[in-house]
Amino acid sequence: MLRTTTLMGATLTMGLVAGVFALYAHTIMPGLRKTDDRTFVTAFQQTDRAIINPWFMITAFGGAFVLTLVAGITNRGTPAFGWIAAAFGLYLIAVIITVAVNVPLNDAIKAAGDPARIDVAQVRAQFNEARRAAANLVRVATSVPAFGLLAWALVLGGRATA
Repeated sequence: MLRTTTLMGATLTMGLVAGVFALYAHTIMPGLRKTDDRTFVTAFQQTDRAIINPWFMITAFGGAFVLTLVAGITNRGTPAFGWIAAAFGLYLIAVIITVAVNVPLNDAIKAAGDPARIDVAQVRAQFNEARRAAANLVRVATSVPAFGLLAWALVLGGRATA
């Protein structure tokens, strides 16, 4: 029961975080790219402040990491283990990129201050949209397959118990 429950939780949370990363890649950042500097800085600051909340940080971002790790531990010796381990490795890359690239860029734009009182063109230029977008595409390219691998691990787990 613990094997299946943790694997289901890992799959669900991985799907949530992969969806968020994909949404940033194909909707949020392309939409913001077309705005003026003040709108970009204001919208990005507020969006980043909003996403740093217990719902996302615990259930999706952190949940995918912890539940995939626990699913791997509880599924050692099963046909699903290798798929879970591969999913964990892929998501670990996304977490490292988030901490090393995305968070520092996000924090810098938030620390710049109130858009009504700063040089928003300079802040936007220093933000490095291209670097953030590229890093986010790597997060999409790792988390979406991780979700698929976990889904396949669920199929294998179901076969093993049938």
